[in-house]
Amino acid sequence: MVDSTPPPPAFPPPGVPTPPRRLRTNAIVIGSAAAVIAAIVTTGVVAVRSTNDDKPASVVASSVPDADVVSPVMEPDPEPTYLEVDADSFSIELRTTARQCFGSAGCNVTVEPELTFLGSSGDLDPDAVYEITYEIHGDESGPVIQTTELTNQTNLSYRPSLVSTASASTELSVEITNIQQS
Repeated sequence: MVDSTPPPPAFPPPGVPTPPRRLRTNAIVIGSAAAVIAAIVTTGVVAVRSTNDDKPASVVASSVPDADVVSPVMEPDPEPTYLEVDADSFSIELRTTARQCFGSAGCNVTVEPELTFLGSSGDLDPDAVYEITYEIHGDESGPVIQTTELTNQTNLSYRPSLVSTASASTELSVEITNIQQS
């Protein structure tokens, strides 16, 4: 009788691979994660406690985050407040830039406003435009009304005023009559 079984292979059959042992690697990862969590919680507790000067500074380290520990919340800066300006917030004087007199017929005088804010320029809204209306007294035909604009807290734009006086000795005066903010 003839044997009908095939001959055995020349190399051993492949075995079922066994998974490598990862127990030590898992322990290292878990231990590192616990250390990082503990460091974060401890840092948070120290930061919160150091901002509260009224409370005693005791730190409890824990690997489990405490529900009472809250990181500080940054509140938005409050909107800046600026002074509400009126005619009493400024002083005004006139600066003579030109004068042409005609004997007994009077003079033509060109004047410009010199405006002074009676507070700190930081008290004015830098984004606002202040329209300052003033009245010049001493012109032959009556008061001259002009308006100047104050922008960016310090930029003053105006148009020089030409005033005709009755005589060379006529004194000019000025007063602020209105201020509008836009």
